[in-house]
Amino acid sequence: MALGAILVFAGTSHLTFARDDFRAQVPEFVPLKEDTTVLLSGVAEITLGAALLFAPRSQRARVGGLAAAFFTAIFPGNIAQAIHHRDAFGLDSDAKRVGRLFGQPLLVAWALWSTRTAAK
Repeated sequence: MALGAILVFAGTSHLTFARDDFRAQVPEFVPLKEDTTVLLSGVAEITLGAALLFAPRSQRARVGGLAAAFFTAIFPGNIAQAIHHRDAFGLDSDAKRVGRLFGQPLLVAWALWSTRTAAK
């Protein structure tokens, strides 16, 4: 439930107050405009968060897998922010930006762990 709520909040922030910060994470190889990418990823996060909150128990493990895949897919954005030295979200030093990279695998693990027994 907590991860679902966090995703809904994060997705909402993509669409509103944190839009500029999220633009700093869009890698150059993404073929869409930065703002379009931020908006679409925000909608995806809201959708995944809502699915984690409201999916039937039998589908939660599947949604957890999708959330883990999403966290994996957006990891290049965190890498781009680090290697291009882009300040956002209070990450204003290389050490902070690199440190954040270690949080992404934790999100993947949380998505898988928190939904692992839901299908039983």
